[in-house]
Amino acid sequence: MKDRKPTSFDIAYQAGVSQATVSRALSDSPLVNEETKQRIKEIARELNYKVDKNARNLRSQKTRTIALLLNEDHGTGDSLINPFFLSMVASIIRASATRNYDVLISFQQFSDDWHADYEDANRADGIIFLGYGDYTTYVEKLNHLDEQQAHYITWGPVLPGQPGVSIGCDNFSGAKKATEHLLRLGYRRIAFIGGISEGSPEFRRRYQGYCAALEQADLRIDSQLQVDAETSEDSGYQAAVSLRNDGVAFDAVLGASDLIAIGVMKALEEKGVRIPQDIAIMGFDDIPMAAYTYPPLSTVQQNTKIAGELLVENLLKLMEGETIESFLIPAQLVVRGSCGGRSS
Repeated sequence: MKDRKPTSFDIAYQAGVSQATVSRALSDSPLVNEETKQRIKEIARELNYKVDKNARNLRSQKTRTIALLLNEDHGTGDSLINPFFLSMVASIIRASATRNYDVLISFQQFSDDWHADYEDANRADGIIFLGYGDYTTYVEKLNHLDEQQAHYITWGPVLPGQPGVSIGCDNFSGAKKATEHLLRLGYRRIAFIGGISEGSPEFRRRYQGYCAALEQADLRIDSQLQVDAETSEDSGYQAAVSLRNDGVAFDAVLGASDLIAIGVMKALEEKGVRIPQDIAIMGFDDIPMAAYTYPPLSTVQQNTKIAGELLVENLLKLMEGETIESFLIPAQLVVRGSCGGRSS
């Protein structure tokens, strides 16, 4: 130690914490409790630790790297990634590469301080978030990023008063179009399968679009026709089983995601229900496997290619100091075999 200047890693070793915790404590981050913060500062004084101004200046330089943080989704199998996001990841990487940026991909939940781990640590110039788990908890972390003046953008809901900049799908309009299509085909007992709590704002907007279409057609909103489900085949399967076990009559289903809809299809087919002759199915997302189910799944398409381009383009604008507003991308109806069988 006598032959070299002490570093934050030396402080971390003596304090028994991570180097990231030392950085947060020395910058008075509220994420570090007061006792730990004071212990770290005392060790820094004992070691005569001084912040390296050259290192600080290096942190202000561009890395030409974007951090892409995905929400870990335990309902999607061993990959832990919602398949809807896989094609968007490819689009983000492609859009970044054309602008001479690399992409650093990681899961979100492994950290409590995204800014310290990426921008402040000089690992990335900005952050893109895909997925969020429970939205109410997620917003708390985004508020913290705003306090740190981090450069970030999210794919997700666009809501009044939310932190940061978001780009998302017009979920309301997309679900309304899907429901209107089913209504034109003659279906009247349309079930909506998907969670509609405040913690799932995108599914909630899809449900609201579904309700708007029914009300426009002078149909009553039947609460029995809505069943909560997460984004997974198993959750959709269990929801369909629950509907049938409860004796609820329905002639069509709008799944809040393609994975939910695919699970519904499996549950119905196991009971000898013909799709679409007996019950029509509509999904939401247009994941690649939707075109290869039997029958092929009708769905609402979120254009992942355009989404990836816009996320990268607008994040770079934010990093250059431009003011960017949140906005929605229109959704497009993709009609396949799972909701045919009746004429309007």
